[in-house]
Amino acid sequence: MEHIRTTKVEQVKLLDRFSTNNKSLTGTLYLTATHLLFIDAQQKETWILHHHIASVEKLALTTSGCPLVIQCKNFRIVHFIVPRERDCHDIYNSLLQLSKQAKYEDLYAFSYNPKQNDSERLKGWEVIDLAREYKRMGVPNGKWKLCDANRDYKVCETYPKELYVPKSATPPMIMGSSNFRSKGRLPVLSYCWQGTEAVICRCSQPLSGFSARCLEDEKLLKAISTANSGNNYMYVVDTRPKLNAMANRAAGKGYENEDNYSNIRFQFVGIENIHVMRSSLQKLLEVNGNKGLSVNDFYSGLENSGWLRHIKAVLDAAIFLAKAIVVENASVLVHCSDGWDRTSQVCSLGSLLLDPYYRTMEGFMVLIEKDWISFGHKFSERCGHLDGDPKEVSPVFTQFLECVWHLTEQFPQAFEFNEAFLLQIHEHVHSCQFGNFLGNCQKEREELKLKERTYSLWSFLLDDKQKYLNPLYSSTSETVLEPNTVSFNFKFWRNMYHQFDRTLHPRQSVLNIIMNMNEQNKQLEEDIKDLESKITQCKNGMLTKDLLHAVHPEPPALKTSLCLKEQSLLPVNDTLRAIEGSNPADNRYCDYPEEFSKPEPAVVSLEYGVARMTC
Repeated sequence: MEHIRTTKVEQVKLLDRFSTNNKSLTGTLYLTATHLLFIDAQQKETWILHHHIASVEKLALTTSGCPLVIQCKNFRIVHFIVPRERDCHDIYNSLLQLSKQAKYEDLYAFSYNPKQNDSERLKGWEVIDLAREYKRMGVPNGKWKLCDANRDYKVCETYPKELYVPKSATPPMIMGSSNFRSKGRLPVLSYCWQGTEAVICRCSQPLSGFSARCLEDEKLLKAISTANSGNNYMYVVDTRPKLNAMANRAAGKGYENEDNYSNIRFQFVGIENIHVMRSSLQKLLEVNGNKGLSVNDFYSGLENSGWLRHIKAVLDAAIFLAKAIVVENASVLVHCSDGWDRTSQVCSLGSLLLDPYYRTMEGFMVLIEKDWISFGHKFSERCGHLDGDPKEVSPVFTQFLECVWHLTEQFPQAFEFNEAFLLQIHEHVHSCQFGNFLGNCQKEREELKLKERTYSLWSFLLDDKQKYLNPLYSSTSETVLEPNTVSFNFKFWRNMYHQFDRTLHPRQSVLNIIMNMNEQNKQLEEDIKDLESKITQCKNGMLTKDLLHAVHPEPPALKTSLCLKEQSLLPVNDTLRAIEGSNPADNRYCDYPEEFSKPEPAVVSLEYGVARMTC
């Protein structure tokens, strides 16, 4: 709270940034330890988490007040007009401090308390078990083994403790290969396709320069290749553009020399680096935020940003992996520079195309844990969780989620989860509300003791599972997805980049309509069951009444007008109640006990249209 100078400012205006006549809402702005809150005159609340704030800009003073523009990592943009410049200055300085924390312990996850006890919190972290996931893939087996060489993170600090390597791999091979790879990230197993022995492995670039080689690394790649008896070669996929890889050679790094690795086929796929992606997203957001653009200018700006072109490049690389495994039965080794950005994108998407399990809600969580969190994608640096180098921030994981969204658009029946699930994950990657994405590697997360001090996002999502289910999902849909990446299949993800805009024409997606119809159908089914139950009860009641009538016939009608009047006033079920003995002293029967034993049938005659019974 020491960073908060002003906690409340009244008569603040919230501008509608897409309005042509500068519409605004007037209300009160509150600043808390975790959120910025605006409440308008109709008591509608707008909450902004401090950790979601990407930038704060204080513009020049105007006649109506001091403008304050806030851009968020979840692509929300808010434009306030604060009446007094002094108040605006205080809020501006406070938000600069609160949105860029210096240490992990100051992040929201360490103070967030959903009122769960310790056992419930730990249970939430146990939802995802990677050992169980590798067992599902069929490893360890006769070709692959669990290696404990990294149990103390001595081989590679940014890898998980448990690594799966070829069974023939020896400790010297593992250590030699680690020393020859950037950041020590040696080739290890990422995914084993159960259809054959083909696998996806991952690593970082070799420190080969122009001529250096490593026999241990060459032997390890040979072991990966021979572990797949269905093919005598493997692909090495360098996700970088070839020019970038060649430039790294001058710095003593680079890529594998096919002359030294006789069993490999080398392939570049040309995904740009984090700096190009950051610039591309910024251009996209500039186009989105310009309310004066024509349709032609918007699409021209979208094209010039290159964003969808980058999305296509990532998907094309994943498709190459899937085809190599399915069509050629060849194993694939993937790397970029350090093996934690483009490598994570391509390995995870390739696995998603191959394995229907990863298209379920639980499987998708497992995929993120395996290929992103455990293998050291630098979430805190790429998402700017702390006050660090802005050049390390890049939308790598956002691109992955967008690739998945494009796949859900092409294959609407293949995914158990819906768009809201992807948006919610993106929201909390940046919110710092849960511990899953804090830190840059597993070693760092263990040092922070996140499982003991924070909560898991996965249990939070599973508790509200119905909200994220895709009503079109079919578990019997395509086993292997084969997406078409021609240009017209890529489109602007409106619900990601414009999800907070109030002025857009309200429209409901087909999936939302179907989900609402499903809810209505469920309610109707419950109503029908309730009515059927009541009908059954009524039938049982009538059946009981008929049986009782068969045993105890109705007494003869009294011939006096008084008795007829009394009969007409009795409730319909009163006869049944009396026969069941609820009131044995009922004078309708005790006055005429002899009538119950008469064997003669009653004769019904009609007089002037009135039924009379005689015995």
